[in-house]
Amino acid sequence: MKNQLKGCVKINASGKNLYKFINTLHDSDIDCFAQYCRNDVFYAEIYRRDLSEVQALADKLNMDLSSFEYDTISSVLIRHKKRFGIIAGIILVITASVYFSGIVMTIEIQGNSRVSETTILSALEELNIKQGTPIKEINFPYCENELRLMVDGVAWAGMHITGNRIVVEVTELVDKPEMINERMPCNVVSGKDAYITYTSIYDGQLMHKVGDYVPQGTLLINGVTKDETGHVNLHHAMGKITGTYSETVTFEENYTINQYNPTGETATEKYLKLFSFKIPVSFGKNEYSNYTSEESSKYFKIFGKTLPIGIIKNKITETELSEITFSDEELSQRIMEKIYLYEKNFLDEEVTILDRTIEKEKKDTSLVYTVTYKLEGDIGVQKEIFVK
Repeated sequence: MKNQLKGCVKINASGKNLYKFINTLHDSDIDCFAQYCRNDVFYAEIYRRDLSEVQALADKLNMDLSSFEYDTISSVLIRHKKRFGIIAGIILVITASVYFSGIVMTIEIQGNSRVSETTILSALEELNIKQGTPIKEINFPYCENELRLMVDGVAWAGMHITGNRIVVEVTELVDKPEMINERMPCNVVSGKDAYITYTSIYDGQLMHKVGDYVPQGTLLINGVTKDETGHVNLHHAMGKITGTYSETVTFEENYTINQYNPTGETATEKYLKLFSFKIPVSFGKNEYSNYTSEESSKYFKIFGKTLPIGIIKNKITETELSEITFSDEELSQRIMEKIYLYEKNFLDEEVTILDRTIEKEKKDTSLVYTVTYKLEGDIGVQKEIFVK
C-alpha cells in the first residue's frame, strides 16, 4: 500500500561510469530496491519523488537512464488530475454508495393475496417507511404493530432489513367458513323449465324421474315425508338433478359508432424521479384536449443495485372523436366476439351447451343476433320450508 501511494518507478542505467553511478546512488538518501546488474545494465526501483534527482545524477555522469512507472493509485490520480469529471464521478459514486446504504431503497411485500400491495404501501408511508427514509429512524417493532392495526385483513406483520431493502411479511386473516345449517328444513324445486336427465338424492323424497318435463318451480325433492305410523319428518332436502332447458339471448351492434382514434400527433413529457417526487425536465405543456398516455421509466443503478432515481417518459398521443362505419362482415365479427365472451363468462362451468341456433335480423341502423341455447345443467334450487 505504501508503494501504491508514493508511486514506484523502475529505472535502467547504462554507461562507462556505471559503478560510480551505483556507488553515488547508494551513498545518497535515495531509497533504492530490487537492484541487480545484467550485461552492464543496472536495474532498480525507486520512488517517483526521487526520479528527478536520479536523472540529474545520470546526466552528470553521462549515463543513459530510462524509466518506467508502474500503475499505482497515486500515478492514476496524477495522470488524470485534469480530468475533473472522472474525479467528480468517483467522489459522487463513493458518496452515493455511503448515502444510499443508510436509507430505504426498495420495499418488498410478501404473503399478501387479498390485501392489495398498494394498501400496505400507503399504510407504510403514513408510518414514514418509504423510499429515502433513513433506516436508523425506523422503529420496526412499533411499525409492525401499527401496520397490523391500520390495514384491515392483516393478522400479523413482520419486517426485516436486507442491506437497504425492507421486506414486509404479512399474514392475512382467514375468514370463518360459511356455516350451512343442514338441519334447516327445505325442498328442492326446479329453477328452469326443463326435461330431467339425471337424478341423485342425498336426503328427501324424489318426486320426478328421468325424462319428466318439469316447469320452473316444480317440486323435485320433497323435504316433508311420513313414516308408516303417519309421523311427519322434516328434512334438509339435498341432491343433484340435471336437466335440459333452453335460454335465449339477444346481441345487437350498430353499424355506425363514435370512437376516439389517434390523429398521429404525439408529444413526450420527461420527469426526473427522485424517490417519491416527480420533477419536470421537459418544457411546454400538454395542449391536446383528448389524448391517451403511456408511461415508461428507467432507473439508475450502482453496483447492480437499482436507485430510487430515474427518468420517467410519458408518451402522449392525441385522439379525436370520429365516426366509424362497419360492414356486415365486420359487424358480424364484433357480435360473435360478444357471444364468445358471454359463453365464457356468464354460463356456469358445469353447464354444457348441447346446441346453439342463431337468427340474424338486419335493421336500418343495427344488426341483431338472437341466440337460442339448448343447455344441460343442474336445475335444482333449495327452497326453505317454514314451520309454525
